[in-house]
Amino acid sequence: MEVRDSAGNLLADGDAVTLIKDLKVKGAGQTLKRGTVIRSIRLTGDPQEIDCRHEGIRGLVLRAEFVRKA
Repeated sequence: MEVRDSAGNLLADGDAVTLIKDLKVKGAGQTLKRGTVIRSIRLTGDPQEIDCRHEGIRGLVLRAEFVRKA
């Protein structure tokens, strides 16, 4: 299974990604700003979703279309 970011780059476990859009996080009452770097991503079974962790937000799942490989 291949997971690609918004620019078409291939993503792998442990990569760092940058957000390309402001995203509201449901349940956390927080907004992740454009340009935020997310480190150590994990791929899921879905080719459009990546699992990651960010300051105080556990279980964060992002769509691959909103990130770019850093």
